[in-house]
Amino acid sequence: MTRLAQCTAQDAPATQPVPVLAVAVPSPLRRLFDYLPPLHGPVPQPGMRVQVPFGHRQHIGMVIRHQHDSALGREKLKHISACLDSEPVFDAALLRLLEFASGYFHHPPGEVMACMLPPALRRGGALQPRTRRCWQLTAAGRALSPVDMARAPRQREVLEQLQGAAGPLPRNRLQADAGVLRRLHQHALIEPVEVAAGPQAEDLERPGAPAPRSGAAAGPELNQQQAQALSAVSGAFGRFQGFLLDGVTGSGKTEVYLKLIEELLSRNLQVLILVPEIGLTPQLVARFQARLGTTIVTIHSGLNEAQRLEAWRLARAGEAWVVIGTRSAVFVPLPKLGLIIVDEEHDLSFKQQDGVRYSARDLAVVRASHAGVPVLLGSATPSLESLQNVNRQGYQRLILERRAGRSAAPRVEVIDLRGRRLEAGLSLPLEQALEACMAEAGQALLFINRRGFAPVLLCHACGVPCDCPRCDAHLVLHRADGRLHCHHCQRVQPPPERCACGEQHSFVAVGAGTERVVEYLGQRFPQARVARVDRDSTRRQGAMEDVLEAVHSQRVDILVGTQMLAKGHHFPNVTLVGILDADSGIFSADFRAAERMAQLFVQVSGRAGRGERPGQVVLQTHHPDHPLLRTLISAGYGRFAHSALLEREQVSLPPFSFQALLRAEAKQREAVHRFLQAATEACPRAAPLRLYGPVAAPLERRAGWIRAQLLLETPDRGALHECLRNWLPQLEAMKSARRVRWSLDVDPLDML
Repeated sequence: MTRLAQCTAQDAPATQPVPVLAVAVPSPLRRLFDYLPPLHGPVPQPGMRVQVPFGHRQHIGMVIRHQHDSALGREKLKHISACLDSEPVFDAALLRLLEFASGYFHHPPGEVMACMLPPALRRGGALQPRTRRCWQLTAAGRALSPVDMARAPRQREVLEQLQGAAGPLPRNRLQADAGVLRRLHQHALIEPVEVAAGPQAEDLERPGAPAPRSGAAAGPELNQQQAQALSAVSGAFGRFQGFLLDGVTGSGKTEVYLKLIEELLSRNLQVLILVPEIGLTPQLVARFQARLGTTIVTIHSGLNEAQRLEAWRLARAGEAWVVIGTRSAVFVPLPKLGLIIVDEEHDLSFKQQDGVRYSARDLAVVRASHAGVPVLLGSATPSLESLQNVNRQGYQRLILERRAGRSAAPRVEVIDLRGRRLEAGLSLPLEQALEACMAEAGQALLFINRRGFAPVLLCHACGVPCDCPRCDAHLVLHRADGRLHCHHCQRVQPPPERCACGEQHSFVAVGAGTERVVEYLGQRFPQARVARVDRDSTRRQGAMEDVLEAVHSQRVDILVGTQMLAKGHHFPNVTLVGILDADSGIFSADFRAAERMAQLFVQVSGRAGRGERPGQVVLQTHHPDHPLLRTLISAGYGRFAHSALLEREQVSLPPFSFQALLRAEAKQREAVHRFLQAATEACPRAAPLRLYGPVAAPLERRAGWIRAQLLLETPDRGALHECLRNWLPQLEAMKSARRVRWSLDVDPLDML
């Protein structure tokens, strides 16, 4: 435990009664806990972290509010052990967001509080650092001339800043992403140094200072539709308004973002930008840095604890003017918030799938409402929920229906795979298109949504596949390490030498993943430079930045990847996109599968032809006449979405109804179904409420646990939450609940 900070707030006057403090403590109980103030020192204020006795241990909690009394009676309350902060960690707006998230998603407030804090602060670490990591030149860096770095302009800018500075500079003053600093450090041109934090630290911006702008570049002139979108959103500055920026891929949505941010920086206001994937942050940061010339920080799971805490502190202090992050960034303190942007708002990644199952997109709207600022949701393929919010006049729709500049929509060619021979998932027409692309010095992107070498390894003698012993799933062969991987429980094991049928060395790899495609391309096009982008190849910190830089500098001819490449990337030299398998999303029991498949098709296709040269999309399918594909190709996503909304309305599916999913898992199937059956019987049966189940989960066995679920659905959102408020205490009291692990998912997006 770190040394406890002393509270500096004034002691409560003796004439006032001592308040009872409602504290959020990380625990599975869905309530706050009442405590008395510390025996010594001032009364902790709402938003301050405190150390409290909880059971037989000491826990880190947060004061949520002061109360006049407690239902337990003061004589039964314990005193807070100590106050950890001299000022609130969360302001009133963040406390309000915490309570909303806890109430809406029906999750314990202490666990919501914990997920809102950086890990170091959850453990009681100091709010203010004693030192700050800065960068200084090495002897080699001081001797290097900027001319020597002409081919690396971003690295040269960092060196020039350090050469002109009086001492070490923190990363936010250098305005460089982590990849640039890492490369300079690897070449021994700069080195880290710890500098005392606080007012004495060299060249640190103070919270009240205006937004610094240095080296900002001018952007292109907006077209008419972009200018109209800019005018609409900027006209709402200072008040809440929801906007949906519905722009086709390549229409210049990011340019609208940049113009809005420039205007907010001139007013000394901060901007929060949420993106769905870590892979999008390096490209966005580089582009925003070049245009804005101000302090930008990123917050995502790829950062280590120290980096994440430093970015969080800069944002909270008002020193980071632009914060770009994945879903957890929705909780970052921003004292001068002026606008929230959610890019690729349709993406499933904005929904947390474990722990606190919140939707970052929806919380961004709520946070903007609480703060009285506009929120801008951007997408080329808006979610049906957002489109229905437009229809209900909750959001204002801003349309960008043409690509920016002189680029045009790509030409789509459908390849009927029936009866064709495939090599690693590639048909002959697609290979011919790759040849033509490389002959014209273009770049190609091949999309296949399977990582690894082969999705199935089976015995050629008896046909039995290698399955995961802990999951209802096949093991995937990975050529990089020569092992079988389960993509559900992360089990790794060597391939078997002998099948259960007795045959030895009879296993064959069936199907294609990213590794197999890359291997085949190396044999088929030995002169081509091929790069792979998936979760395995980008696991190393900085790997994604390196691949993107290679693509932009045209050191890659063919890029093979999964969904990580489908979202938001701007590759101006990519003229060919090949979609190897468009059929996986066509036939599914999930009612959202068609929507996701349509979004994926449009997003992947949109990577082609974004520069001066025309683009081509080659779509491989065994169902070329499927209505969904035909609608997307001939009429576009807008027509599909309109039809999908009509279908959902006819059968009363979201967004025309509201759902909650009760999941349960245990080692024994009987325990799971006993609990869910008891939950079904205890559920309040209001008239519009419908229950489906209990049924086995689509993946019934995962990591050795048997899983089942119960779905609640109603056209009345208020009725759903009233039911959940009355139902959850009964679930917690059930004896059968102690024999299972169970969770509640409000507004579920994934039934797995």
